[in-house]
Amino acid sequence: MSTKSVSAPVPGARRRLSWNDPGVRAVAYQVLAVAAVGLVIWFLVSNTLHNLAARNIATGFGFLWREAGFAIGETLIDYGPANSYGRAIVVGLVNTLRVALIALVLSTLLGILIGIARLSRNWLINRLASVYVEVMRNVPLLIQLFFWYAVITENMPAPRLALHPLPGVFISNRGLKLPALQGDALDWMLWGLALAIVAIVGLHRWGARRQDATGKVFPLGRAALGLVVCLPALGWLASGASLTLDMPVLKGFNFQGGMTLTPEFAALLAGLTIYTSAFIAEVVRSGIQAVNHGQTEAASSLGLRRGLVLRLVVLPQALRVIIPPMTSQYLNLTKNSSLAVAIGYPDIVSVVNTTLNQTGQAIEGILIIMAAYLTVSLSISIFMNWYNKRIALVER
Repeated sequence: MSTKSVSAPVPGARRRLSWNDPGVRAVAYQVLAVAAVGLVIWFLVSNTLHNLAARNIATGFGFLWREAGFAIGETLIDYGPANSYGRAIVVGLVNTLRVALIALVLSTLLGILIGIARLSRNWLINRLASVYVEVMRNVPLLIQLFFWYAVITENMPAPRLALHPLPGVFISNRGLKLPALQGDALDWMLWGLALAIVAIVGLHRWGARRQDATGKVFPLGRAALGLVVCLPALGWLASGASLTLDMPVLKGFNFQGGMTLTPEFAALLAGLTIYTSAFIAEVVRSGIQAVNHGQTEAASSLGLRRGLVLRLVVLPQALRVIIPPMTSQYLNLTKNSSLAVAIGYPDIVSVVNTTLNQTGQAIEGILIIMAAYLTVSLSISIFMNWYNKRIALVER
């Protein structure tokens, strides 16, 4: 019985192009797909430019250097109507980053607490946490923003009848008034705080290496508290400059002095924090439950208290499960901050809307918003992916 031998392809032999070859078809389909997408983009761009030219609408980003002519009610950097549209958009972006960063921190802390509470053995705490998660996750964020804004503006008293729970603290329908530090020494104190944060990060890494080598736990919490208090104080002393506490005072129909958290900012911060914390709580709960129960039993057999078991054994392992979905929640929070326009907070969307209404540069304005959110989202993703790689188990 004879068998036919199949000859192997000769190395270096020239490959014949044939439509029956799957590789050839794959390349051809990809070229056609790219060409089709390019054709659609060319058609849209050329058609848009033709329509703009027919209506005598200027294109380009030259409007960014023209005078804005409108005020922004809440700013962290110097701005006035005489500044440019570009400056106004930067103010809006700073306002967006301000509320997003604060909400990220608060929602993370609250979400961790609620997530741990959902695993509590106490029936009441467990049920309350479950109700919180189910209610907040299933009510749209926009409705929550309207609710908190109505609570602050309609149910809070007028400035003359403002709540006064602490010295220098006033709560009214104009927002929350707080004392503010003023003076040239403030910059030195901020540099001292930044140096303290860097020192805490360095101590954390050194303490981890020391614990791995000797088994001794470094008291990072007390050291961090000392650095946060002492270094800004040293900066104030070294500057030799004045530092005063500006207390808010009721004058006429409103308060003067101090710092203000406006109702719009407070409502947006409350809505983003409460809404996102419900999702983060579920991420934390699932991450903790993903850790093998044998780890908890082994730690308890060593005599560790439940709090130490959770902090030193369970959470470090759960982080590897928590971080990826947590990144998605951070991205959602940042993008959800664009709903600020619904309650009048001057974020980048609100400022760009005012700009394009005055200039007619709608396409450029939308592109600016898209580029801003894309940059912020990619920055968060890069940082979270970097952190996820740092805590990931290294396979041998």
